[in-house]
Amino acid sequence: MMKVELDMYQTIAVAVVVLMLGSFLKKKFKVLDRFCIPAPVVGGVLFAIFTCICYATGLVEFSFNDILKEVCMVFFFTSVGFQANLKVLKSGGKALIVFLGLVIVLIVSQNFLAVGLAKLMHISPLIGLCTGSIPMVGGHGTAGAFGPVLEDFGVAGASTLCTAGATFGLIAGSMMGGPIGKRLIEKKNLLDTVVQEDDSLLIEEEKKHERHTSMYPAAVFQLIIAIGIGTIVSDLLSKTGMTFPIYIGAMIAAAFIRNIGEYSGKFTIYMGEINDIGGISLSLFLGIAMITLKLWQLADLALPLVILLAGQVLLMFVFAYFVVFNVMGRDYDAAVLSSGVCGFGMGATPNAMANMQAVCEKYAPSVKAYLLVPLVGSLFADFLNSLTITFFINFL
Repeated sequence: MMKVELDMYQTIAVAVVVLMLGSFLKKKFKVLDRFCIPAPVVGGVLFAIFTCICYATGLVEFSFNDILKEVCMVFFFTSVGFQANLKVLKSGGKALIVFLGLVIVLIVSQNFLAVGLAKLMHISPLIGLCTGSIPMVGGHGTAGAFGPVLEDFGVAGASTLCTAGATFGLIAGSMMGGPIGKRLIEKKNLLDTVVQEDDSLLIEEEKKHERHTSMYPAAVFQLIIAIGIGTIVSDLLSKTGMTFPIYIGAMIAAAFIRNIGEYSGKFTIYMGEINDIGGISLSLFLGIAMITLKLWQLADLALPLVILLAGQVLLMFVFAYFVVFNVMGRDYDAAVLSSGVCGFGMGATPNAMANMQAVCEKYAPSVKAYLLVPLVGSLFADFLNSLTITFFINFL
């Protein structure tokens, strides 16, 4: 079999071509856009199928140098750390704290279910974790970050398993959210409970996210400083003897810098620009993660994978329909939140927003849901999820 080795520059170039192919296909096929499937995933899956066919037929085997994948990953998760603003947590009030509590319960439940089902099928609980909150609440970003960590623990093909779980989760979460919201609203006549709410908080947060071209260099510098301090934090954390993903220190450092800036007022954090740079880094990271997938590693685990993922869908349905709706107040806002939870509990925050948008466009707007889901989804979910997964990996 012929071997083709690509260096780090060629690898990132292929990743960008795959990304552009994904963007092109998303414009062409509206169904991909409807499910909010990220462009790198669309192009990357096609490329991974191509490399799998090449490998299976014995034509050619590709190997990639993915050093830059780690760099992009750390940049992305550092931008996530900068989102953790304690002032917003306070201003969200009781509803935000309750919703945050529900998300933590969901993360822990997903992992317990994954490990429990794996033990029933007599496979490694770490393989089970590949379908728990890593790909579900975490999505492709966390899947790409924790896949290599699990591979170090001896789970062959963990990255491929996690990514398969994340792709399945995106589609399932998008298909489930709208119908759950619709059924709750119509079955329980919730349109009578719609309240006009004050959306000044939403506007204030949006103002912070205004972009200015001249601020991009400053945003890059803030990210780099957080990453630099983060290496020291990571070193200190590794002394506990537990395994942490490489980005955890930078994420914590970024959260500290953000809150010092917010509370002291001595310096500005350029959030809009940091989000943009984080978004570009995520696309590149996913592009590289997707082209380096080895789909043939899924063959042996096809049946257990189907059972594990079916279990997660059932858990998500029960959790959104019964738990979230009842705990969040049994009103119209709670129904919209239930549809949103399906999106980010099995995919990513954009899926949650798309689910809620579909429901709100049909019935009525819900300021409460539009405030809570992006706040918890983008500010706190990834952060808490990483800590929970780390705990599970170290104690299994």
